[in-house]
Amino acid sequence: MKKLVIVESPAKSKTIEKYLGSDFNVVSSKGHIRDLATTGKFGLGVDVDNDFKPNYIAIKGKTKDIKALKKLSDASDMVYLATDPDREGEAISWHLYDELGLKDDKYKRVVFNEITKNVVVDAIKHPREIDYDLVKSQETRRILDRIIGFRLSKLMRSKTGGKSAGRVQSVALKLIVDREREIESFNPEEYWTITADFIDYKFKADLEKYKTKKLEIKTQEEADEILNNLSNEFKIDDITIKDKQKASKFPFKTSTLQQVASNKLNFASSKTMRVAQKLYEGVDLGSETVGLITYMRTDSERLSPVFIDETFKYIEDVYGKDYVGIVKKPKKNENMQDAHEAIRPTSINRTPESVKKYLSSDEYKLYSLIYYRALAYLMAPAVASATTIILNNNDYMFKATGSVIKFDGYLKVYAKYEDSTDTVLPDLSDKQSISTDKIDKEQHFTKPPARFTESSLIKELEALGIGRPSTYATIMQTIKDRGYVILEEKKFIPTDIGIETTDKLQEFFSNIVNVEYTANMESDLDKIAEENMDNIKVLRDFYDEFEPLVEKAFKEMEKKEAESTGEVCPECGNDLVIRQGKFGKFTACSNYPECKYIKKEERKITEICDCPKCGGKIVEKTTRKGKTFYGCNNYPKCDCALWYKPTGELCPNCKSLLMEKGKQIVCSSCEYTK
Repeated sequence: MKKLVIVESPAKSKTIEKYLGSDFNVVSSKGHIRDLATTGKFGLGVDVDNDFKPNYIAIKGKTKDIKALKKLSDASDMVYLATDPDREGEAISWHLYDELGLKDDKYKRVVFNEITKNVVVDAIKHPREIDYDLVKSQETRRILDRIIGFRLSKLMRSKTGGKSAGRVQSVALKLIVDREREIESFNPEEYWTITADFIDYKFKADLEKYKTKKLEIKTQEEADEILNNLSNEFKIDDITIKDKQKASKFPFKTSTLQQVASNKLNFASSKTMRVAQKLYEGVDLGSETVGLITYMRTDSERLSPVFIDETFKYIEDVYGKDYVGIVKKPKKNENMQDAHEAIRPTSINRTPESVKKYLSSDEYKLYSLIYYRALAYLMAPAVASATTIILNNNDYMFKATGSVIKFDGYLKVYAKYEDSTDTVLPDLSDKQSISTDKIDKEQHFTKPPARFTESSLIKELEALGIGRPSTYATIMQTIKDRGYVILEEKKFIPTDIGIETTDKLQEFFSNIVNVEYTANMESDLDKIAEENMDNIKVLRDFYDEFEPLVEKAFKEMEKKEAESTGEVCPECGNDLVIRQGKFGKFTACSNYPECKYIKKEERKITEICDCPKCGGKIVEKTTRKGKTFYGCNNYPKCDCALWYKPTGELCPNCKSLLMEKGKQIVCSSCEYTK
């Protein structure tokens, strides 16, 4: 009989089966197999009166998969649970162990941080047991999120136009709303700058001080007075030239990868994680199928000694001994979970250029970013010659700075991801006099704090100790999907409903929906994982404080009046109003529940193009949850459907429809990109 290995994703199972050989059968659980039921008190699926005992049921559509896994596990000598190396993966392994009825002598838990043959084979040789402290931590988080999500979401739907609320989601939204109010209340202050432009010498100098006192020029009158005191002659008061080192940054962890991919590649955090997942799970390189990067959900910035040694040798061979750097020790953050490494290529010898033909455009971009970040980290610092010139004009001191790279160091490979340009100053001598005919004044106003982007919000959440690597992308997507924010020039702007939801939550739950409480809860979850805290006590302390607030809010929170349409109900004559339902807005009678009239909306059908499968029409449609997609009007006879808007053109390779995916035109079936 074979040994059975259960992983999370089908793509991963195919890769790993090639490594382990014919004695092993590698299958996928396709993610979680169970979740909390929606039965019991408040539909929580948790017995809050009996030590928060969870009631788990098979996820809809997973019963068939569970039966297949059960049949395979019963027929196997040993079952290896090889789910992801984090708390979520540990919980999935426990659910498999419990649901499949595995015996302690018939299962092993294996973890690996990268999907390469040596690492996977070694992991199978060194299994362990399920870590129940990690499972407890994940279960506690799930129960907390279920209680907060269900209770607050129901409250928001019944009292406001909001659709949902959540433990971390609502704090992230509060940060956005608070920032918007800072911007609205900001009073700009006027200030002026004075700059001397030495056109003949091709540089500029800014006024900084009068004698030794730093100048703050508040008005035009002050600027004009200074200009009247200046001559055209400047004397070089001091020239300082220093070599400065510019060190490389640490390799990526989840949050920094999402931030830099947003800034440099214009990737949403959800897209970054989706592409990274593919790179991790395995890519067919012709001669082998291999995971190109290590696990992409991590708080760690450290690298394995084996990778460091391999990379140092690579740097010396390719770039020379002078480019070999040192290993910098990451700062230990109290919120960091250092279970596994930073995100890095599984082999430094698999350069982006060598695997480019096997990757999509997005995969190549992200792999290049990850590869060169890890490589740059182990390279020598760049060295710049920094020059500062101080010029004196009637005791008004002007300053010019310049910098020239003397040794490119890590910038040899990472320059395109950094804003690093030379600013060359002329070769001047101390006490030399130079003149200019151009001294300008310019008015400025102080600016309010910037709105959050995905990148800066993730950075802020991480700095505050809120959320975890696996949650950031989901948080960003949720607040967008709920209509709580809109994106304008990549910046979050809260909508009216987002502001209303935040204000109502702060009115009744300010001691729970806040940064400090949420960060402390993350810390408690860490302590549970480390066996330093009782998870039942954490849940009880929370619930005993939270539930009375919910009950009070249901009684006292003012309900938002439904917006009248100006029409009357054809059945009872009362006003028709716009209501917010689970799947969006609809028009209904204001006399509900006495009158249950709901107006049937006439749906405008927008034809996009001809259907290539049956000759019908591709039309714009919406899912039950309000998400737009494009499908054939001959459904269900024809199942042609796309998530992105088709152009009407056909792919030259496979004759499927081309779609507008962001700024790209891509094929709906193959890898073709126009």
